Amino acid sequence: MRIAIISDIHSNLEALTSAFAAIDAERVDTIVCLGDIVGYGANPNECLSLVRSRCSTILLGNHDAAALDLSFANQFTLNAQLSAIWTFGILLDENKAFLKDLPQDKTLGDVLLSHASPFEPREWHYVISEYDTSEAFRSFTERICFIGHSHIPVIFSERGKAATVSETGRFIVNVGSVGQPRDGNPKLSFGFFDTESASYQNVRVGYDIDTAAEKIRKAGLPRTLAERLYHGM
Repeated sequence: MRIAIISDIHSNLEALTSAFAAIDAERVDTIVCLGDIVGYGANPNECLSLVRSRCSTILLGNHDAAALDLSFANQFTLNAQLSAIWTFGILLDENKAFLKDLPQDKTLGDVLLSHASPFEPREWHYVISEYDTSEAFRSFTERICFIGHSHIPVIFSERGKAATVSETGRFIVNVGSVGQPRDGNPKLSFGFFDTESASYQNVRVGYDIDTAAEKIRKAGLPRTLAERLYHGM
């Protein structure tokens, strides 16, 4: 089975539609979303509608949780808090009801899907360096765990950073962010995983940043949230 794995859309409709166009150009059996559909961007309802129609598995991210309960935003940066408040006010009731029922993780055979680290999932820990992986690897039994949350695409084996996923060993794979990359590359990021060959491919695609940024400004959201899209930060 070939799976397209997206994460951290963050209400960026232009990035999401470009991601789906790239996915549709390939042969995939299913599409899964690792959460944080909303937050930061100007199109939360539109992105939720599209993800709901295209993805077979959808997880809850911390920004999704904050769209239901603003207390989850207490640990956010100021700009993220302002975005959460705006999203909370504009999100349709039907979309809030949908988010309320989402799981934080899901197992597909020997693959675990999780928004953040599988270690204490309700705490939304990041997995950014080798230091973060020790507790994460101890917290799941599957061979591969796919995550998002940090917006930085990276592969970790139990020995440290890895260039690829191989047929042996255990891995944590961050697929990066569709709507707000933070690795210095403004192109959206997601992944393809083939369960039969155990092969993983990270994909980077350009999208209409100008329109996404202008929507953020027109919505009255912090201008920094628009400007960072150009720099992948």
